[in-house]
Amino acid sequence: MSFRMTKCVRPCSRATVENVGTITKPSNITMKPSKLKLKKKWCFPHHDHSPAPRPLSQRWQDYQGQDNWNGLLDPLDDTLRREIIRYGNFVEAAYCSCNFDPSSSSYASCRFPKSNLLSSSGFPDTGYRVTRNLTATSGIQLPAWGPSWMVVQSSWIGYVAVSHDRREIARLGRRDVVIALRGTATGLEWLENMRATLTPLNNHEDDDGDEPMVESGFLSLYTSASGDKPSLQSLVRDEISKIMHKYGDEPLSLTITGHSLGAALATLAAYDIKKTFKQAPLVTVISFAGPRVGNWSFRCRLEEQGTKVLRIVNSDDVITKVPGFVIDNNEAGWVRKLVEDMQWVYADVGCELRLSSRDAPGLNGINIAACHELKTYLHLVSNCPFRATARKMMSKALAQ
Repeated sequence: MSFRMTKCVRPCSRATVENVGTITKPSNITMKPSKLKLKKKWCFPHHDHSPAPRPLSQRWQDYQGQDNWNGLLDPLDDTLRREIIRYGNFVEAAYCSCNFDPSSSSYASCRFPKSNLLSSSGFPDTGYRVTRNLTATSGIQLPAWGPSWMVVQSSWIGYVAVSHDRREIARLGRRDVVIALRGTATGLEWLENMRATLTPLNNHEDDDGDEPMVESGFLSLYTSASGDKPSLQSLVRDEISKIMHKYGDEPLSLTITGHSLGAALATLAAYDIKKTFKQAPLVTVISFAGPRVGNWSFRCRLEEQGTKVLRIVNSDDVITKVPGFVIDNNEAGWVRKLVEDMQWVYADVGCELRLSSRDAPGLNGINIAACHELKTYLHLVSNCPFRATARKMMSKALAQ
């Protein structure tokens, strides 16, 4: 569900505070060497003695969604904005590191060694070290004589990175683990995307009969293995187990971020980690342009686990509106039953940061492909300063 990236987005520069004005001497102030006389209506500006905002290191749980980003999304908090862009750059590094040339013998593999993956993809100063490469395997079997872009069964899809720089760990207030996942690239990944009916997530039905179900193709890419290629699920579990054993005594966070197909797989990985590791740290998903993943029961299980999901959505991106349908509780019973029987009733998960290409400066027109690109999402996050309600009031005032 992703379109091939032709240009890498470089890390955005840190936000700076512009000079908003200077104080000049009013004409009705008389100054003498020993005296300063002011007319009554003039006064010096008072100093704001309110406490300065706490640094990220003291509020990192809030920015990881501990309280569902309450008060941080509308308007978008500047620290959260920088953190979203920072995690988006990790996904961009996954795109930049993947070989998308179908004529190459190393098609759909990683172009760089782990030791310099981030720097070679254009992000040298992250303070993180890549510890594991991740591959996803399709459960669809096609004849081996087809073109490589169509039949390659296992492909490099991302990586695990752990913060190691002391200054970065101090800034973050904890050691952070990132799982970054790219979007669709190979033919079999596209075919898996088309398998949009829901399938049970577990091998048995829950005691209350309310079974969590997810999109068949996404689950296949997460759990399938082939020959000597372990499943993405096995790779993630193995690496998280090692990291928790090594750093379990430290403040630790796990951030899973992805774009398009990668966003869907990030959500599945978060669910799986929380279910597998009972002592797992705070798990947060930062999802860009993610499609729907599962049904209402799946959403409830995520919430019960304490998994936090922040979905960044472009209103003009059609991929975020598929697959399946979201049925309102007031929908006619026969309509609900018909769609449920077809296993096409999905539910959106987590908290949503909704943006729009139509409102963004620098974007010319609405292009379906461009609306879905990661670079568009990072541009939108960088340029969404207004509270949604304030924007409506401003538009109304200007119209009068």
